[in-house]
Amino acid sequence: MNQIFDFFLEAYRTAPTSQIVLEAIAFVFGIASVWYAKKANILVYPTGIICTAITVYLLYINKYLGDMMMNIYYSIMSIYGWWNWSRKKDDEYVVPISRTNNKEKAVGISMFLITILITYLVYKGFNYKLEIPNYIDIITSGVFFTAMWYMATKKLENWTLWIIGDLITIPLYAYRGLGMLSLQYLIFTILAIQGYIAWKKHLDNNLQTA
Repeated sequence: MNQIFDFFLEAYRTAPTSQIVLEAIAFVFGIASVWYAKKANILVYPTGIICTAITVYLLYINKYLGDMMMNIYYSIMSIYGWWNWSRKKDDEYVVPISRTNNKEKAVGISMFLITILITYLVYKGFNYKLEIPNYIDIITSGVFFTAMWYMATKKLENWTLWIIGDLITIPLYAYRGLGMLSLQYLIFTILAIQGYIAWKKHLDNNLQTA
């Protein structure tokens, strides 16, 4: 057990206090964001913006360009999602929870592939030496990019993608020495599973009453 704690804490022994504090703040707001997402509560977005803005800085100083790009995108998409979820017509929200249709699935696959290509080219453009963690980063970038779009449009499938991406990211961040963020993604995975169950139950109940 002590070896596990040492593994997660080792990277923080020489880290600046300011970086540890920022990572802790991102940790708290990140979990709050996913919790609100599970509840389909619009507070998912302001809490998420705080988390992603801090994470962009942390990833920048650690030179993880792919993840940094994704968090910039998360911040932008959070603004869009905040606006989209808040839209009302006749006191009814315009964007309900729903499943993706065939066209939206095709768009998601296209987003995934394009994101992978762009992230790869960014690494190459900076003459960055690509190693296995970077290739994993490139793949998860595509997964998370698509997941964020599906969340902004309230598609059930966003949770499936978050779960897949989170499970890949847990050991990746642990390997990089970002123990707090690794733990955060473990909690994200649990909340994402709960979010999928809650949103699916909502959809099933609406079908029964329709």
